[in-house]
Amino acid sequence: MEPKYKRVILKISGEALAGDEKFGLDGDTLKNVARQVKEVHELGVQVAIVVGGGNFWRGRTSKDMDKATADYMGMLATVINSLALQEAIESVGVQTRVQTAIEMREIAEPYIRRKAVHHLEGGKVVIFGAGTGNPFFSTDTTAALRAAEIDADVILLAKKVDAVYSDDPETNPDAVRYDELTHYEVLEKDLKVMDSTAASLCRDNDITIHVFGISDDGNVMKAVCGEKIGTVIR
Repeated sequence: MEPKYKRVILKISGEALAGDEKFGLDGDTLKNVARQVKEVHELGVQVAIVVGGGNFWRGRTSKDMDKATADYMGMLATVINSLALQEAIESVGVQTRVQTAIEMREIAEPYIRRKAVHHLEGGKVVIFGAGTGNPFFSTDTTAALRAAEIDADVILLAKKVDAVYSDDPETNPDAVRYDELTHYEVLEKDLKVMDSTAASLCRDNDITIHVFGISDDGNVMKAVCGEKIGTVIR
């Protein structure tokens, strides 16, 4: 298969890593992601990963909790997922580096843009943890920001759902499935594919987003090769 992209950001939601359990980490899902990353990596595609933390932490548990504190807790959850992904990907023989936006030198490198690019060019998978390092920004925004910074060709948005819908397909059977959208339509229709800050950043930097389901084996490869799965936003 011939890859359509040379450098990609794979954005994986925390919920996707939980599998059917909806909390914590599912070993089979981690192995599946690792296998798919290896397949793409062996094609010569440079892969960077941004992972969410929703399988451990979903924000404030009460109105009494400070929003910034809750966001920092969420960033720490993404680091747990980053280390789990590192272990899974290295277990299939692919070298990785974890870089965090909040310094944790004992377990990961601090995020340095030029170093991240150097790792990618050297054939390593780079995993970005701890979001942007700032509260009030989601990991979707992190993916958009890092994609712009490292000049990625596309954001591969791997989710539990298989595409973008007008509403939650699990609760609304009449939800409309979209094959293609523009960044403007995502913002105008207030589609919940990613938050408005991330969508605006992608629009302003002309970054393509490809949304698809992570659970189906081989979907990362299909997306990298430009096959018609999920929803493409450009």
